[in-house]
Order: sequence, then C-alpha cells, then structure tokens
Amino acid sequence: MGGSDVYFGALSLVLGFVIALVVIVVARRDAAATRARVDADLRRARVEVAELDRRAAGLRGRLADADEREARVEAELRVQRAAAESMLRSRLEDVADLTAAEARERLLEEVRPGFERDAAMLRRRLERFAREEGEDVARRVLATALARMAGPSSSQLAVTRVELPSDELKGRIIGKEGRNIRSFEALTGVNVVIDETPDVVLLSSFDAERREIAAVALEQLVADGRIHPGRIEAAVAEAEAGAEKRRLLAGEAAAHDAGVGSLHVDLLQTLGALRLRTSFGQNVLAHSVECAQIAAMLAADIGADVTVARRAAFLHDLGKAASAETPGTHALIGVDMARRAGESDAVVHAIEAHHEEVPVETVEAFLVMAADAASAARLGARRDDVDAFVERLEALEAVAAAHPGVRRAIAMAAGRELRVVVEPSEVADVDLADLASAVARHIESDVRYPGEVRVTVIRELRATATAS
Repeated sequence: MGGSDVYFGALSLVLGFVIALVVIVVARRDAAATRARVDADLRRARVEVAELDRRAAGLRGRLADADEREARVEAELRVQRAAAESMLRSRLEDVADLTAAEARERLLEEVRPGFERDAAMLRRRLERFAREEGEDVARRVLATALARMAGPSSSQLAVTRVELPSDELKGRIIGKEGRNIRSFEALTGVNVVIDETPDVVLLSSFDAERREIAAVALEQLVADGRIHPGRIEAAVAEAEAGAEKRRLLAGEAAAHDAGVGSLHVDLLQTLGALRLRTSFGQNVLAHSVECAQIAAMLAADIGADVTVARRAAFLHDLGKAASAETPGTHALIGVDMARRAGESDAVVHAIEAHHEEVPVETVEAFLVMAADAASAARLGARRDDVDAFVERLEALEAVAAAHPGVRRAIAMAAGRELRVVVEPSEVADVDLADLASAVARHIESDVRYPGEVRVTVIRELRATATAS
C-alpha cells in the first residue's frame, strides 16, 4: 500500500507539470497572435491619419485660394462701384448743367423758406405754450408753498416788554429820586417806560441789541432783588458779556427751525447776530428761516435739489450781519463767509446770485430768489417807515459822535432826545454848554428830523482807590 501511494503521488506531480506547460504554450501563442493583430491595426491607423493630413493640407490650400479670389473680387467691385458713381454723377451734372454742391444748394434754397416758416410757427406755439403753462405752474407752486407757510407778520417794533413778578418792583427800578432808572438808561442807552400797565416795564430803543442787553440786565436785577447803581452796572456788564453765547444759541435754534442740519460755528454766530437785524421792519433771521422753508417746498414741488435750495435760502442774507465798514454788498460778503465755512459751490452760487449780481446758473438759485421775494412781499411782513426811522436815529448818533471828545452818543425818546457822553479828560465842565450847542447846530444843518431834538451832554468823572 505504501509503494502505490508514492507512485500515484509522483504521477500527479508529473501530470500537473505537463498541464502547466500546455497552458503556458497556449497563452504565449495567443499573446503573439494578439500582438500581431494590434500591430496590423496600428499600421492601418497610421496610414489613415497620414491620408487625412494630406487631404486637410489640400483643403487648407484651396481655402486660401478662395479667400484670395474673394478679396480680389471685392477690390474689383469697389473700383467698379466708384467708377459707376463717378460716371453717373458726371452724366447728371452734364444733363443738369450743375455740380453736386450747386444742386444741393439749389435744393436747400427751394425748401428752406417752407422749413423756416414751419419752424417759426412751431417756435411761437411752443413759446406761447411754455409761457402760459409755466406761469400757471409757477403760480400754483408758489401759492401752494405760501399757503403751507402760514408765517405771522415779522415786523419788529422798537419796544421790548419785561414782565415783573410784582408791581411793587417798579418803585425799586425807579429808585430814590430816580437815580436807578437814570443809571440804567445811561448804561444801556434805552428808555425805560413805566406806566400804569400792571407788572410790565417797557424798554424803548431803535437799536435791538441795546434793548436785548437792557432786557437781560433788568431780568437779572429783578431776579436778584438788589437794584442800585452799582448792581445795575454789574448786571449790564454781565449782559454784554453773554452776547456771544446768546448769538450762538439763536443761530442753532434758527438752523433747527429751518431744517438745514449742521453748520459751521462761525456761520451760527453770524446767523445769531441777524436776530437783532431788521430789513424794512422784518426780522432778518426770521426772514431767513422763512425763506429756507419756502425754497425747500418749491424745490420739492418742481424736483430740484431740496437740500441745496433750503441751505442757500437760509444763508442768503449772511452778509447783513457784517458791520457797515465792511466793503461790498451783503450778497458778496455772505459769499465770502459761506466759502470760508466750507459751503458747497452750489450753495455759494445761489447766495451770490440772489440779487442777480452775477448771472443765475442753477434752478436752486432761482428758487432762492423766489423765496426771498415771496417772504418779503408777504402781507404785513415789512414796513418801510421802520427803516427810515432807524436811519434817522443812527444819523443823529453819528453827528454827535463826530465831535472831538465824544465817547458815546445815544438817541432816545424816538429821536426827540440825544444824550452825549464825553471823555472827562478831553472835555471840561465849562465846555459842555458849547459842545451841546455845536451838536445841536450840526443836527440842524445835516439831519432831517420832525419836531425838536434836545441834546444833553454828560460828563462823568470817577475816582477809584483800593484799601488793602
């Protein structure tokens, strides 16, 4: 049994080896056949690619020839077209006995009168329509804006009311033998009117700044309760020192009412000063706020720049806050102020053009002009006699101030009295009567005034010493 097993085992190994050889031989024969077929296919593909390349080269050559022939044909056509046009033009000129330019000019001469007549008729129709329609639209827009702007009369009087907590204070304001009221009037330059009206004192002066300082000082005195010449002098000094702050607060309040947003502090100070300026009795700052509101409504109605119109209208009278010594018109002075404060070119131009001192170039500038005129022309807004009255009183003060030694001149009692304060070091007591007469003669010769003007010359000599 052992020997047979060994025999069969050896036979199995030999058989397995033979089978493996057979498989290898067959696999090599198949691989060789496959390689031969792939090589044959590659050779055929190379031949076909070479044929395609040859054909493509031939096609490219024929396309290049076709492009060249097309270019030659187009060039020949252009030459032939130009020749045909030249020949046709020449034949037409021969037949019409005219050159092309002459024919064109003759044709224009024939049709021009008709066209010009039609154009003129059309222009007249358009102008008439634009004028009628524009006036209707302008009236409607302006009427709507003014109806919405229900502003009160802004005429400013020459009297300021000061409310008193008690009527008993009137006696203290007058003081013993009138010394308090005389001191107050001399320091402030206003008339203090104390009548039978309960709990009210009236301050009268043509100068709004003097009235404001007097009102602030009197309110301080009333609140403090101590009323005597020394305290009066201190209260007036405090009121004068607070003028800058009051200007700034007034400018900020006006800017808020006008809706213009932020402004440079210099502009706010200048605008605040306008609260004490009037034009024909109309408060200039109130007029500026009103103009800003009107211009903004007009700009919104016609589609213009509301911000520019509002801002320029609010700032258009800036120059009126300048002193009389500043050269130039108020429009040009205002332009310089606005430009230094960094306002835009559009706003500056509208300010400059609002009295047509320069050509108007923008719609917003026209709106500022319209708002200015509408605010000034509104019923009750202005009174011509107020400015004439103020000019007469200013002329009285200027005449007195021109004399040597005069420190201050104050027109009071509606111009019926002129108080002249002199420098004690320059005018002696014995010269007071002569100075009063000289001022009176000067007024008679240079100033037009109704009635009489009483001239009072005041010389006050003070001596101060400090004990330590």
